[in-house]
Amino acid sequence: MSDTPHIIQTADQHIAVIHVTVAMSEIRQVMGPTISELYAAIAAQGIAPAGPWFTHHLRRPTDSFDFEVGVPVASPVSAAGRMKPSRWPAMKVARSVYRGPYEGLGGAWGGFIKWVADQGHTTTPDLWEQYVVGPESGGDASTWRTELNLPLMA
Repeated sequence: MSDTPHIIQTADQHIAVIHVTVAMSEIRQVMGPTISELYAAIAAQGIAPAGPWFTHHLRRPTDSFDFEVGVPVASPVSAAGRMKPSRWPAMKVARSVYRGPYEGLGGAWGGFIKWVADQGHTTTPDLWEQYVVGPESGGDASTWRTELNLPLMA
């Protein structure tokens, strides 16, 4: 189940990211260790997350994913291992919130992308999901919340 989409203006945000390219079939084996690596790298610099972690897909997923696992941070990080500093610029995005297990994200994205197109918006090739509430909050997947974001062309 997804909330009604809306258009927002985001703010500039420092982020820390790890770039990953992986076959769709391997995503479950890669995601957990990458998230742990990212959090350990920012903690080693004494920097705390400034919001929930996210995946920034550099292109629409096919049989593989080309994306960054990231987390917002209050101040810039220094590169360490695979972790790199980055920054989200302020931008206009279409946003919806999907509520439910991760297995339903594909269907939620389909409906969301259709809504954006039906509204006459043009999007960039990338997209991101921000995992606001997930498995760390408990086993009831109906309470999980994932923000779906599509950057809009100016």
